[in-house]
Amino acid sequence: MALAGCNASNSPASSKSSPTHTAVSRSPSSTADAAEAAVIAAYTSSWDAQTKAYGKASSAGTDLQRNTTFKALADVESDLVAMRRAGQVTTGRPVTRPRVVTVTRGRVPTATVVDCVDTTNWTLVDKASRRKVPLPTTRLIKYVSTATLEQWGTIWMVTKLTAQEQSC
Repeated sequence: MALAGCNASNSPASSKSSPTHTAVSRSPSSTADAAEAAVIAAYTSSWDAQTKAYGKASSAGTDLQRNTTFKALADVESDLVAMRRAGQVTTGRPVTRPRVVTVTRGRVPTATVVDCVDTTNWTLVDKASRRKVPLPTTRLIKYVSTATLEQWGTIWMVTKLTAQEQSC
């Protein structure tokens, strides 16, 4: 499960609060800047939906499929199944600091986002008792995460989320 350690999705959170995102504050004056802004917006939207889903251990009623697809969505859904079985949800929220590393043009434009995800205030709890679930002390609290996105028409979609076993 994502809070228990780094996995492919690393995505639990609260249904009442959204991740905190720090974006580059520059106006998109060029096509490249506009593409980067759209990529960050899609990535942020995906995290917002993941946060809501992990907060209730279900993707029902979230916008998770709006910007997340393929393996990224399957990994999140796998985490959610495990959380439901264990009777767990998350509270609080992660803090993310995404930055676009590459945007490539082609038949299907792609982008890579690197992020430092801080889970300090994102807590796994027992759904019934609301007590904090003990996690391994060796898990990374702040870790590097990489996302791959593809542009489908005018929409950027997160196709892969990879948590690195590296702190940031």
